Amino acid sequence: MSATMTADAFTRLSRRQLAWCAAQAIPDGSYVNLGIGVPTLCANVMPADREIVLHSENGVLCFGPAPAAGEEDRDLINASKEFITMKPGGAYFVHTDAFVMIRGGHLDLALLGAFEVSGQGDLANWTTGDRRFPPGVGGAMDLAAGAKAVWVLTEHTTKKGEPKIVDTCKYPLTAPKVVRKIFTDLAEIDVTPSGLVVRAMVEGLTLPVLQELTQPKLTLADDCRVLSAPAA
Repeated sequence: MSATMTADAFTRLSRRQLAWCAAQAIPDGSYVNLGIGVPTLCANVMPADREIVLHSENGVLCFGPAPAAGEEDRDLINASKEFITMKPGGAYFVHTDAFVMIRGGHLDLALLGAFEVSGQGDLANWTTGDRRFPPGVGGAMDLAAGAKAVWVLTEHTTKKGEPKIVDTCKYPLTAPKVVRKIFTDLAEIDVTPSGLVVRAMVEGLTLPVLQELTQPKLTLADDCRVLSAPAA
């Protein structure tokens, strides 16, 4: 690791702050699926001034944030087996209908976690090939193929400090060339036909340092802004 990355020039976002940044970017009126991991946190930080309908593969539509401690209902969970609340007009239904919604192209957006994302938008998020950890494909392949757009929410690097945004995914792909936007604990990045474009970075971070943590070439947007979120 270089000296430029050891200085305390910037602070990574927490997982909740990362989820908040992604949630604020969701357009009004969107139907959205939240994948396992960081994406599920988005339900707790949705913008109050927008109507965003949340969908889950186990057969839920129009759910809200996690309940307060002691107010959990064992019948109200998402596909990650986490407790949720329901909004007015929300509904539970058979999970096959949930997949009909996905495969029928009725979801505007899928927010998914990832082990790796390539510079071309390839997504690898269902297995690392490690036999100690069974694969968890779930509805990931359906969502990657069926949603109108896919955003990835993930830490920028692994626990070992290795890039998760790579030239070529070494893990088995969930789907090729489906990711349009990447939110990490360091930056917001668009996946475009001409390459990766950095739309925002945490305060104090520079493009050269971010590039050291990213395999594909990065281009700084002319209107690149500071990526910030309320304290978690």
